[in-house]
Amino acid sequence: MTGYVPTFRVIIEDIRRSIATGQLKEGDKLPSLPELADRYDCSVGTARRAIEHLQITGELQGRQGKGTYVTGRNPPSPS
Repeated sequence: MTGYVPTFRVIIEDIRRSIATGQLKEGDKLPSLPELADRYDCSVGTARRAIEHLQITGELQGRQGKGTYVTGRNPPSPS
């Protein structure tokens, strides 16, 4: 049994997988927060939490009024 995985973690892992497989490349724009919330059937706040985490780790970069983009940086190694 794998147990419950919070939706924001699912979003993080899906985005990381998309980057790792080349589906998302450096400079690609992510869907908006409402689009992500709709895709994952969650609140905008949950989608925001996932995106903010990926921005803190440097994998995504938010640009005021323009959107969120893939930076091309690898995720940090688990400690």
